[in-house]
Amino acid sequence: MANHVVAPPGIAPPAARYAHAVVSEHAGRILHTSGVVPAAPDGTVPDDVASQAATVWATIGALLDDAGFRPADVVSVTTYVVDAHADELTTVMAARDAFLDGHLAASTLVVVPRLAQPAWKLEIAVVAVQGR
Repeated sequence: MANHVVAPPGIAPPAARYAHAVVSEHAGRILHTSGVVPAAPDGTVPDDVASQAATVWATIGALLDDAGFRPADVVSVTTYVVDAHADELTTVMAARDAFLDGHLAASTLVVVPRLAQPAWKLEIAVVAVQGR
């Protein structure tokens, strides 16, 4: 595999289930998503954070699959959560961890005052890399 977790001795471990850094050697293909929002295929937006996270990860899964990538190719995840739902970060991270199924990626989680649409409670962007 062309992607390797960087975990040097002598630094604090990650605060949750993610990698501090990932090296992609001789990258052949790179997929960058926009921020994926919790809109279902029919345009509806679920009410709760857990359902919104499931919707976002299902969309990310479809994007990866259509481009010929797998969850194990994800090297970076950036998650934005509206501050009114900051007490549900465990739910958001659990959805990420379930999707990645044990694979570690670099991960950033940012609490923001709001997103572009009032119904959206979270938005996630990923970068995936495949070696040649």
